[in-house]
Amino acid sequence: MKPHEQARLYLLKAAEDEALLDEVLGSPRVSDAVIGFHCQQAAEKLLKASLSFLGVRFRKTHDLRELMDLLEDKGHRLPDHLQDLDRLSPYAVEFRYGLFAWEEERPLNRQAARQLVEALRRWVEQGLV
Repeated sequence: MKPHEQARLYLLKAAEDEALLDEVLGSPRVSDAVIGFHCQQAAEKLLKASLSFLGVRFRKTHDLRELMDLLEDKGHRLPDHLQDLDRLSPYAVEFRYGLFAWEEERPLNRQAARQLVEALRRWVEQGLV
């Protein structure tokens, strides 16, 4: 698959996570772990879209900091307001599969996490034009 096609696919898959978030963000029936997971997944796919567009190879990972560092290595440092994205990384596996006790988890600010993903999408899409 060509880099631009791969980037487009990642953008579409991220949009699916974002659509789900928009539907359930305020639901008390959906746990912070699930919301965090889909925020992390959307962010991961958006970062991978940017890397794919640039032709940067990356290993299979859920580590947002690793993906952010790869972008920075190629001269595409995320703006300061997006540097906290890596706080979503634990939601990919640790919180999702209960590898941390729930008592250790701090409540997720759902709205802030969603806004962070929205800001990342805007940044990524600006770089793709």
